[in-house]
This record gives sequence, structure tokens and C-alpha cells, in this order.
Amino acid sequence: MYRVTTLRNGLTVATAEMPHMTSVSLGIWIGVGSRYESPAINGICHFIEHLLFKGTKKRSAREISEAVEGIGGSLNAFTSEETTCFHARAGYDRLSEVFDVLADMLLESRFAPPDVVKERNVIKEEIAMYWDEPQHLVHELLNQTLWPNQPLGRPITGTPATLDAISRGHLLSYLRRNYVTGSTAIVAAGRVTHRSMLRLVNRYGRRFETGGRPAFESSFAEQTKPRIRLFTKKTEQTQIALGIRACSRHDERRYALRLLNVILGEKMSSRLFQVIREDRGLAYSIYSSPGFFGDTGDLVISAGLDGDNLVKTIRLVMRELRRFIDVAPSAMDLRRARDYVLGQIDLGRESTESQMNWIGEQLLGYGRIFSIDEIKRRLRGVLPGDIRAVAQGIFRPERLNLALVTPIESPRGLESLLRI
Repeated sequence: MYRVTTLRNGLTVATAEMPHMTSVSLGIWIGVGSRYESPAINGICHFIEHLLFKGTKKRSAREISEAVEGIGGSLNAFTSEETTCFHARAGYDRLSEVFDVLADMLLESRFAPPDVVKERNVIKEEIAMYWDEPQHLVHELLNQTLWPNQPLGRPITGTPATLDAISRGHLLSYLRRNYVTGSTAIVAAGRVTHRSMLRLVNRYGRRFETGGRPAFESSFAEQTKPRIRLFTKKTEQTQIALGIRACSRHDERRYALRLLNVILGEKMSSRLFQVIREDRGLAYSIYSSPGFFGDTGDLVISAGLDGDNLVKTIRLVMRELRRFIDVAPSAMDLRRARDYVLGQIDLGRESTESQMNWIGEQLLGYGRIFSIDEIKRRLRGVLPGDIRAVAQGIFRPERLNLALVTPIESPRGLESLLRI
């Protein structure tokens, strides 16, 4: 189903041929993100992402969006810690038009000085919006606590101060150095053939800057006990995010951690949802999610609740973490978790956008695409004892970090609750 070709200039082209579909999802993936930035230019990848929509030598900002939306398609982009992606979806017969727009954005954007000034202000408004959203703010604060004084702890958007320091020259220089063939994968999924995609890319191949993918700054941990970051804000709810440093995407334990997370808090039948919301009504929203990077990772438990229920909730969360340490999950719990993940993988295979994301994330994260059968085999190989072992390895005091956005003015007494 998946085909990958690396061109002579280093550009990677990958496809998932889904001939039964009527659409195609297309993405230009760049293997750089916020953790590749120095402190002085924090936010530059996200800044570039914005500016690529603001006009090229042959299209205005409006013409860029109309060129895709005007044929019934959609156009968007995102920046993460380790990747940036510009993507679109449209009818399969419009593939060449859509790719022309994406390639034009990446290769011919003008970065006009007035647009740089205007978009800098737009991103500042985006930052202000996030800071007004406690559910977003608490995760920004958690990242600062998990990864202090290192790129993973800095905001993807940058800050008003770093944005003011980033000039048009910085933007163009960073683009030329990093958005190069060795960092780039062009991915298409849907009613498309690999041969036709190669022909399309070859029309533009010489216009891509050649070069290799840069390296990111390695993460480090100097933690010896639980850390708490409290942000006092007049809100109706207390938002909490408990972050636990875990393993990287290259660690074999990631399969066990993925299943542990399902049992813990990924869905409504998971333990945290049942114990905290269904049984006791302490929170409206509570869930957990793992994150994997090139050299590290995390497991984050998030909840929104009344401040009066904070202590009870944290105690119950810690009880559930200890339960994984003390007792391996039952065979039935493991089977349900595995069946859920396998089912989600199969459902994702029906979506061109999910397939495009799967390919892009794997190519840039691993340098290869794992087959669905291989992923399923690894998941089926996880035993109850493997889940207990990963819990014993990461559920430790020196890996726990708690962030709160709350009307509460002092974290006094909270650290004593973070005991495993």
C-alpha cells in the first residue's frame, strides 16, 4: 500500500494508493519544528508557517485559499515540536492544482515586509487567545515544567518578545537553511498512483533547496523530586495537567505505554474516567495521552474540576498510577485495550488524511514506514507484565510534574500528594 522514493536531490516522495477513494490528501512535511530553534528565535517555524499563506510571486493570500477552496478542497498547516506540515485535501482529479499551490507556497512565498509586520501581530493575538484559555495555558506551563531551559519547554508560537526580535532576514535565512530536500517529504494518500506523484514532483524538484536535515538539541533531566507549577487566575474551574517523563518513539516500551494509556485514561471506559467522573462526579473532563519525541517522551493526565475537588482527584489519580505498579492489568483489560488500538488503526486506514499523516509522521520520525501488520504484531506481543514494567520505570517521584491554572493562590500541601 505504501511506496517511498528518494530522489537524487534528497527529496522523499511517498504515497498510499487508495483507488476506491474519490479524494486525495497531500502534505509537504518538513522535519523541523520548535525544538530546532534557539532561544533568540523561538517561534520562527510557526512564524514561517503563517507567512507561507500570505502570498507568493504569482498568488495573493486570497488567491492561495481560493485556488484550493474554490475547487471544493481544504487547506491548512501545523507546526509541532519536531515537524511542520502544509496540507490540503481535494478531489483526486485536482491533485496537480493542489500540489501547485502547496509547492508555490513553500518555494515562492514573498515574505513581504508589510506581511511580516502584520502576521507578527496576528500571532501575538493567537498567543493572547491561548493564554485566555486555561485548558491550553496549563499545558504550556506543564511543558515549561517538564523541560525547563530547553527547546521542548518553549512555546511553539514563541513569545511576544521573541517575535519582535525575528526579522524578515531571520525568516528567509532559516527557511533557506532548514526547509531543504533532506528535511522534506511529499506525501499523498488517496486515489493517486506513485508514478503520477513522482512525475508531478519532478516538475518542481530542481527548485527545492538541497541540504540535509538539521539536528535538534537533546533533552535533559535534572529532576530529583516532583515539581509543581501553579498559575493563579480567576477561573470557574481548576485545570490540572500531570506530566510524567516517559520514553522516546524509538524505545520498544512505547507499545506497552500505548496500551497502558488506553487502560488509564484515553477513553470513556478507561480507569480515570470511570473512577473520577462516573463513580464520584469530581470532574467533567479527565483523560490521558502519551507524547513521543526523538529522544524522550511524556504521559500527560489532564482534568478540569472544581477547586474543592482538587485534593480528592489528585489522590485518586495517584492511586490509579500505583495500581499499575503493584499489579499487572488483567488479561481482559489488556485484550480490550489492544482491540481498541487495533480498531483505531483500522478505522484510520479508511481516511486519506489519516493515511497521509501516518506516512508523514513515520517518515520524519523513523526514516521508514512501519507496515500496519508490523505495528499490530508489536501490539499483540505486549504482555501484562510489560505494562507493569513500564509503569514501574516511569511512575517515579523524580519524573512527576504538575501544572495548575487555578484561583488557588498557593501550592502548599500539593507536593505531599505526589507520592508513588
